[in-house]
Amino acid sequence: MRIGLAGFGAWGRMHAQSYARVQRAELAAIFCHSDASAQAALSTYPAAKVVRSFEELLALPLDVIAITVPNHLHARYAVAALDAGRHVILEKPLAITLAECDAVLAAAQASGRQVAVNHELRVSQQWRQVREIITAGEIGRVTHQHLSLFRRPFKPGSGGWRQDPARVGSYGLEELVHFVDLIMWYARENGLPQRATVRASDGSAMPQTLSALLDWPDGSSALVTQCLAGFQHHSLLEIAGSSGAVRTNWSGAFDRTEHPSFSLWVQAAGEDDASERAIAFSGELFELEQNLALALASFAGEGEPSLSLAEARNAVALCLAIQEAGQKQEPVSLAEYWTKPGTAVS
Repeated sequence: MRIGLAGFGAWGRMHAQSYARVQRAELAAIFCHSDASAQAALSTYPAAKVVRSFEELLALPLDVIAITVPNHLHARYAVAALDAGRHVILEKPLAITLAECDAVLAAAQASGRQVAVNHELRVSQQWRQVREIITAGEIGRVTHQHLSLFRRPFKPGSGGWRQDPARVGSYGLEELVHFVDLIMWYARENGLPQRATVRASDGSAMPQTLSALLDWPDGSSALVTQCLAGFQHHSLLEIAGSSGAVRTNWSGAFDRTEHPSFSLWVQAAGEDDASERAIAFSGELFELEQNLALALASFAGEGEPSLSLAEARNAVALCLAIQEAGQKQEPVSLAEYWTKPGTAVS
């Protein structure tokens, strides 16, 4: 498949490296916004055509458009690519508003093309194995989850986009969106959460720390915390079930380290103590390539992407609800976030 890559920043370059290793992928074109990134693309991928506008990229004979630009452009570029008859690989988040999410869903349905949103933790040997343990009934029904993200502050990104609420959406949409997706995935049998209670370090869209308590109709709960005032990159997940428990963690000097430490411990039903489960490797550098290969296979009619567009929308919706609850400093009902229709964006 001939792939056109929109965006050649730090993560766009990770995509480009992955396509060079993925079967059935040919990196045919790259859209670069700046002179520096265009020069870097030309020197690194001389066989690819480098263009300086998204419209030029869409005019080329491509099968797939891969979008790795700042968050506020995700929906606009995805809708345009779908309208042009292309499949889309889209970096998370799906969009930064529910209206934009629904515009992408509508464009995908109208075009008959697919969108694979890159929630790469879904294919992780570490994080996916937790879902497999739950599916197998090893810990019974999920009753409580605790997920903690403790990391250094975000880098500003090109032109400071990651520090601009109008372009990034929120810090929740920049990374926590991965983890709220996992929380809902692990509690899939319990339905969707019904209420969010949040305490944040300030009332802005960009708090450095927040703690979100999520409640489900069946009485189960999840506590999700994000600290962007820490150091290195550390995540911890603890799940209690009706007949067992799981604890897993990941740590690295930074999020894209090639040498992280990680573990997964499970106390399954009927066991007196926990035992460690094997994980060959874990980290977004490893899982990106796997998820991109899965996306291309789904475009060829071989299976499905790692999550549906509806699930990607739900992850955005929950991040937006957490943001609202943090700003209001009072509980927010989630019902309207799951059902509230958006209006199409141009």
